[in-house]
Amino acid sequence: MNQAKTKIKNFISRFITIHDLQEDEDIFNLGFVNSMFAMQLVLFLEQEFQINIENEDLDFDNFRTINAMASFLDRKLSKTFNYH
Repeated sequence: MNQAKTKIKNFISRFITIHDLQEDEDIFNLGFVNSMFAMQLVLFLEQEFQINIENEDLDFDNFRTINAMASFLDRKLSKTFNYH
């Protein structure tokens, strides 16, 4: 999961250059996320981690922090591997 956190932080850091984002900081409450960036973030997660993010996954709580995204990925990937 640490590798996932690193990839997520590196991606976000390309867009948020004025703040050293910590793993537990809420990117929505900090005002760093607009609708376009939210879509880019979802697309990045899908492509980088080879997952499909469904409508029911689009809960802010899954994307608020780096830790939340890593936990979400862990849940999605474990579901994917359990089906095979």
